[in-house]
Amino acid sequence: MKEYDFYIVPTPIGNLKDITLRAIEVLKSVDIIACEDMRVTQKLLNHFDIKTKCISYHKFNEKERVNLFLGILKKGQKIALVSDAGTPLFCDPGAVIVEELKKHNFSVTALAGANAAATFLSQVPRDGEDFVFIGFLPKSKSQIEEILKKYKTTDIVFYDSPNRILNTLEIIEECRPNSICAVGRELTKVFEEVVIDKTENVIEYFKTNTLKGEIAASVLREKISNNEADIDEKISVLKAKGYKAKDISIILSSLYDFNKNDIYKKCLN
Repeated sequence: MKEYDFYIVPTPIGNLKDITLRAIEVLKSVDIIACEDMRVTQKLLNHFDIKTKCISYHKFNEKERVNLFLGILKKGQKIALVSDAGTPLFCDPGAVIVEELKKHNFSVTALAGANAAATFLSQVPRDGEDFVFIGFLPKSKSQIEEILKKYKTTDIVFYDSPNRILNTLEIIEECRPNSICAVGRELTKVFEEVVIDKTENVIEYFKTNTLKGEIAASVLREKISNNEADIDEKISVLKAKGYKAKDISIILSSLYDFNKNDIYKKCLN
């Protein structure tokens, strides 16, 4: 098997059995394991009797560690990068060091393995294959609303914390009434649960059911008829010409079989 200088190694997101045989092999064979929290990683290493030395590597010391890692690799030693759970560089640190390694012509490879977004989406029936992954949503309500409006016709996938998810869902319900949401918690663990329903129903469900662990969630795309999509395009054209919302609603409702108030609301959005 070909050897590399630097390995990106996914770790289980809950169930320790989800680690791959290759991941165990690599973690045993490298000289150093770079990890977010050594206490978390050590539990995994102890479980699989892996004795490799660990060095902390997290979002607060990414740039500081670059020269250290370059020095280790120049000596001919190998490094594996892991996050606390899941795939590094996927909402986790790693981008800084990988960019530097490629600049210095060190070989980098990524192993296949556990990923919360992929595990979650595999349980959610969707109308299309495309989706946009946001990572953790911004905290600002206006920023979340901007994302919801921008990706109306695409499934939006994001991570959230149990402390924030209800507030996030309430923003979604307010901005996108009648939307369908999917929320997954405790993925791969004993109490795994994926709830798919109208957003208002998901909110009510989790108000009476305890939320623990990291959350993977999705707002499913809005279904827009050809007629409605055509109207949206015409609104955009008229807006570009400088027409106001009131004028646009009068013009389009006069020319097409569409409610004037609905067009006006669309213009404002």
